[in-house]
Amino acid sequence: MQTLPTLRLIARLDVKAPNLIKGIQLEGLRVLGDPYLFAKEYYDSGADELLYMDAVASLYNRNSLVDLVRKTASDIFIPFTVGGGIRTTEDVSMILRSGADKVAINTAAVRNPSIISDVAHRYGSQCMVLSIEAKRIASGRWEVFIDNGRERTGIDVIEWAQRGQELGAGEILLTSVDREGTRKGFDLDLLKHVNNAVTIPVIASGGMGELGHIREAFLSGIGSVAMADFLHYRRGNFKDIRDYAKQEGIPVRQA
Repeated sequence: MQTLPTLRLIARLDVKAPNLIKGIQLEGLRVLGDPYLFAKEYYDSGADELLYMDAVASLYNRNSLVDLVRKTASDIFIPFTVGGGIRTTEDVSMILRSGADKVAINTAAVRNPSIISDVAHRYGSQCMVLSIEAKRIASGRWEVFIDNGRERTGIDVIEWAQRGQELGAGEILLTSVDREGTRKGFDLDLLKHVNNAVTIPVIASGGMGELGHIREAFLSGIGSVAMADFLHYRRGNFKDIRDYAKQEGIPVRQA
């Protein structure tokens, strides 16, 4: 009898220091409060992992979340990933030394793909999350965007995901810019195309607005989902998600 993989539930926190923010399609950012307090709440309520993304870091060529990372590492004991403005292996080293378990890299990886291999070789593939911001440009085709969805690259998302895996990425954080913050559900077509093109885990991000979207992602073959709006605006919590998953026969960690 085949054992289904356990669905990983990740709280995504986009930060414009010092605030947790949320927008729609990565624009129109609204301030919601202290990201640490949100993170602590999600940890206490049963999140499997946390994901901090510095929303403006690429504009300023730096990540400003080191203090938040240190504070999180001191009393939140689940894996967490940090992304945004990470350009060099020295930046990676600083973030990992501060207490993060993984880094997510988008813009720097597109501009200098060798950073994927460098990070994987130095710290292990499990530390290297390739962050892809995807926008649909035609039926069955998506383009990679950088700088928090602001800049086109002309790169095909499927080809980039495959290359990222070849270079050593251990996971792919796949954010649908079209669905992000819209509550319309994940871009299942995008998820299926990328998931079928690689063998490393793919994290679905962008669009979760109701519990049923968890089931849709799981049935499309996705093993990890990142959610922001759903949690931040109290549309549900991790207990709701786990209860729903149990009801639907979706394996999740028992918190």
